[in-house]
Amino acid sequence: MFIDLTGKTALVTGSTGGIGYATAAGLHASGATVVVNGRTTERVQEGIKRLGAGDRIIGVAADVGTATGCEVLLDAVSHVDILVNNAGVAVPQPVLEIPDAEWERLFAVNVMSGVRLSRSYLPGMLERGWGRVVFVSSESALNIPAEMVHYGVTKLAQLGVARGLAESFPSSGVTVNSVLPGPTLTPALEAFMDAMIGNEAASVDEAGQLLIERVRPTSLLGRLATSDEVANLIVYLCSAQASATTGASMRVDGGVVRTIA
Repeated sequence: MFIDLTGKTALVTGSTGGIGYATAAGLHASGATVVVNGRTTERVQEGIKRLGAGDRIIGVAADVGTATGCEVLLDAVSHVDILVNNAGVAVPQPVLEIPDAEWERLFAVNVMSGVRLSRSYLPGMLERGWGRVVFVSSESALNIPAEMVHYGVTKLAQLGVARGLAESFPSSGVTVNSVLPGPTLTPALEAFMDAMIGNEAASVDEAGQLLIERVRPTSLLGRLATSDEVANLIVYLCSAQASATTGASMRVDGGVVRTIA
């Protein structure tokens, strides 16, 4: 399958590392102009450098977890054809110890960033009769993890937002979908493994295996996924070839979720 996104502009929030960066790289390799976004200018410039700089790359430093940050991004990039709502935070914490401020912070970053940007960019997609919106959720939306209930709840909320947007604009040429990664080796997961595994492992690979065995034992893959493996599905959903897929929650979870559908 040859995916050609020449002439399309794609915004991937939180794209300076991990799944976001891999997605931006995949979209760029498919011919799209990509908007690299992160919270600091330094991180954005690092991301652009890793992509190889050159043409078809726009960098915007903005914290999309705030209304002001979303406005900064919208002022810098007035329209996109593809929006990947990837920015997110996850922090393990016992549920009875999570204060209101932390619940609100995760909702602001994980949910409201996608709400605000979709609300702003969707009208242009609808007017042009073509667009792709993807929410990067998590298998934690279906298996709410006891070690970070607030994260799981926000990821479940993303599924509702994505489905509601898809329902709102049928037969429009604009598709809205969610992707549910499982445990994926990213800088964020390395921090999570440090919190959950500590000094028990001698390497990242060993920590990953312990994480799978202890925290996600239902994994059929039996290992951590790579960011590229997740990004491959996201890039496909952004393509013309995925035109019949909308309102869907697509799993790339390594079989962690023990349901057929």
